[in-house]
Order: sequence, then structure tokens, then C-alpha cells
Amino acid sequence: MKIKLMVMAMSLVAFSGAAAGLDLGKLLEERINKELNKDKPTQQAPAQTSSPAPASTQNAAASPPSEKQKVDARQLGFALFGDYSPEEETRIGRQISGNLLGAVPLVRDDKLQNYVNLVGNWVAQQSGRKGVTWRFGVLDTEDINAFASPGGYIFVTKGLYRRLNNEAELAGVLGHEIAHVSQKHHLKVLKQSSLIGALGQAASSKAKDSDQVVQNLIGNGAEIMARGLDKNAEFEADRIGIVYAARAGYTPWGLPEVLQDLAGLPAKDNRTSLLYKTHPHPADRLVALGEAVDGRLDTVRGKELANRFYRIK
Repeated sequence: MKIKLMVMAMSLVAFSGAAAGLDLGKLLEERINKELNKDKPTQQAPAQTSSPAPASTQNAAASPPSEKQKVDARQLGFALFGDYSPEEETRIGRQISGNLLGAVPLVRDDKLQNYVNLVGNWVAQQSGRKGVTWRFGVLDTEDINAFASPGGYIFVTKGLYRRLNNEAELAGVLGHEIAHVSQKHHLKVLKQSSLIGALGQAASSKAKDSDQVVQNLIGNGAEIMARGLDKNAEFEADRIGIVYAARAGYTPWGLPEVLQDLAGLPAKDNRTSLLYKTHPHPADRLVALGEAVDGRLDTVRGKELANRFYRIK
């Protein structure tokens, strides 16, 4: 499998040029420094006049930590060491998905939506993630992309679905997004924003009406999904996704075939503008898959199920 993936990647080298991923380490460092220094008095340059400093500045160093600073410390502690309950994860995902669906509706085709949910839930069962109610949908847009949000909410755009050739390719795409949820990739991004600590405070006080807090923290659903994940998270989701698909009985080649197809699209295709902002280039993903798999799945003989694949009319 490694050889085949490498050949596919080499054939796409002309299209290489991965989109820059989010540097989570740098982001966390910046947020920590900002939180630790936001309430400290600004150091003044050596005085040029004999005017005395304001009393508030003179007393700042001697004053006890403010309540604001105590809150920030708890927020920072949650971002570094806290975790979300399943209920909190579901509420976050529901809010994100609701905002996304408010901007882009589902395709009005019940048979399509039911089919994608059947395939998605079967692949999701291979993840071993307990306590998640998985929900899948096809968005009514010609953009080529797929999205996942915490709590098991997963969407594929109509533009991407139209490019799929069989059920194994659909399973590969969904397996990638399922892996984002099973590995809690988006929650890790949210945790590393110091502001998300407010959600932890709301939960610790057992506030019952904090959906507005969630809304304020994550903003618009399309925006949070457009931020993208660290490229290593994308590579990990590729590796895990093909394993989920293989466990479900599909050929593990489904996702690589989709990546090969996407890499052949024109670089300036408007339908892929968001895709390339949120994911490494498909050629780079194929290279990473080839190096990671290293022939381990060569003996896997799964199915493609092209005849069973639901075609959008």
C-alpha cells in the first residue's frame, strides 16, 4: 500500500504546496502570556518630567491579586488540564452545527440523508467511541469539503459527494471526520483558547442556561470550522480514518482515491478554496499516509460497493 500511495503522491507533485496549519503550541504560548500579563501595570519608560506617577500606578505592585486575575488563573488551568463532559461536548457540537446549518441547509433528499447516516453510523461503530450519538448530513453547497464538530456531528458537502464513485470512498471520507471526533481534535483547539475556560466555570457552577455562553465562545459555526486544525491532526485523522473504513469491511483505498481526485483539481478552483485553507494539500496527505501505513494494509481485501452507492439525482 505504501508503494501505491507514494506513486499516487509522486504523480501529483506538480500540485503540491500544503496549506499552513494552525501552530497550536505557538497559539497556546501567546494566549498564556497574554493572560498572565493582561492585568499587570504597563512598565513606563524612564520619566522625562518630574510629574509624579498616578496613585493607582504607585499602588499597583502592592495591591493583592484582583478577582479578575483569579478568574483568569482558573480559565488557564482549565485550558491546560481540564476536560469536557460528554454533555458539554454535545452542546458545543450542537451549537456549532446549528450555526453551520443556519448558513448552509441540508440537501432536500431524505433517501440521500438516510443513506449517508447508515454508512456513517456503521463506520463510527468501528471507532470504539462510546456515548456519542452520531449524526451525518449532506450540505446543499457545491463547495468541496467535509466538516466535523464535537459530539458526533459530521457533514459532507454536495460538491464533494458528487465526486465520489462508490461507498468505500464515502466511508473513507466519513472515517476521516469520525476520527476528528474520536480523537477530540476540535475540543483540543477550543481548550487551548483561554476564553473557553468560561465554559468550565459555567459547568462547575451548574448553570442551566449557558448555551449563550457557548455561542459567545465559539462564535459562528462556519468560522470555527474554517479555522482548520493542525496539519498533524489532519494526518492522524487520515491514518485512523482508513483503519475505521477497513474495519467496517471497505477497502482502505477509498480515502486515498478521493485525495488523488482532489489533488487533480485546478489550484484556483473556487470550490476548494476553503478546503485548502483547512487541510494540507492532498498530495502531502498521500505521502504522509504512505509513510505511516508502510504496507501494513496490503493484505486487506475490502469492498467498494459501487452498485450500492446512492447517486444524487
